Amino acid sequence: TSSITVGAEVLALGGANVTIAATQSIDTLTKAAASLTAVTTSIDKVSASLARLGTKSNALSTHLTFVGKLSDALEAGVGNLVDADLAKESAKLQALQTKQQLGVQALGIANQTPQLVLSLFRG
Repeated sequence: TSSITVGAEVLALGGANVTIAATQSIDTLTKAAASLTAVTTSIDKVSASLARLGTKSNALSTHLTFVGKLSDALEAGVGNLVDADLAKESAKLQALQTKQQLGVQALGIANQTPQLVLSLFRG
């Protein structure tokens, strides 16, 4: 068996991916530069997180397509098995009906033969 694991991507402020905090200050040039760096880093990390989520989404879509096709193949296979069994049983039924008809004809011929022999003596 195989599995697909989709990990959570935390995008909260001040977290692992979004390094800028809600209380980030830009009142001095140094703090503004640090904030700009934090924003740039956050954009890069969020982009990477979205790429990971996109990859997992594609894997899930591919797996879903595979499962759908597998289900269709199984349904077709079961249908073919049922059809094959029905065809086999139908052939058996026709063979038995033919044997029955031949048996009835043989009895009819056997019953007519004594009548023909008697008609020769009456003649």
